[in-house]
Amino acid sequence: MKAVIIGAGRGSRLRHLTNEIPKTLVPVLGRPMLDSILEALEFGGFSRQDVVFICGYRNEVIRERYPDLTYVENKDWENNNILLSLLTAREQLKEGFVSTYADIVYRKEIVRDLVNTAHDIAVANDTDWRRRYHGRSEHPETDAEKLRAEGEVVVEMSRRIKSEAAQGEFIGVMKMSAAGAANLIRAFDAAQKIYQGRVFREGRTFEKAYLIDMLQHMLEAGSPIHRVDTHGGYMEIDTLQDASLAEKWWNPTTST
Repeated sequence: MKAVIIGAGRGSRLRHLTNEIPKTLVPVLGRPMLDSILEALEFGGFSRQDVVFICGYRNEVIRERYPDLTYVENKDWENNNILLSLLTAREQLKEGFVSTYADIVYRKEIVRDLVNTAHDIAVANDTDWRRRYHGRSEHPETDAEKLRAEGEVVVEMSRRIKSEAAQGEFIGVMKMSAAGAANLIRAFDAAQKIYQGRVFREGRTFEKAYLIDMLQHMLEAGSPIHRVDTHGGYMEIDTLQDASLAEKWWNPTTST
């Protein structure tokens, strides 16, 4: 099983912070987000040799700083999105994988809990997600990758879910067994044949699809997806405002 970090994009909403470095290298809580992610992956059993980094923007910077990772380049990162970026590494997915967004910080136990689940497809879900949207004007709740579930079984994943109906927010960390990965690749290939260059879901073209778009597509086709909960211990750094709020989010008692 591999660990796959999806980190090809620039992160333009972080403005000057990503002029010279990829988004994942922006310091949060005193160190690059990538260092926190690698620590979580290590806690889940992944050595640096197990980690595949999907790179794009300023990839030479990250290759130089982290030479022990395996790199797959998304050469079209400016024109696609998270789903196509992940499938750039399709050969590394086939034996099963844990994937993670590159612009997030989360407690290290999340990876371990995903690895230990017996389910073929499992997504990490923050049940305490709404706390981080108080005063977050540049990235409102309507942008959250929300999910609905019946017990551990996920029944819907969409930004359009009303906040009051959601059981949490998908944090961008996911586990797929070899069987789950095969299911994903089949679903991706079938959808690409139909939707390439066309609208796929929620007004987005297939090329601009998010990972949750494909997961919802798979749910509707009958693929079981389960949730693994975290009660906080997660944050996404998408804007300059997020970066300024990070310490308060991580330590809610911190005064501002």
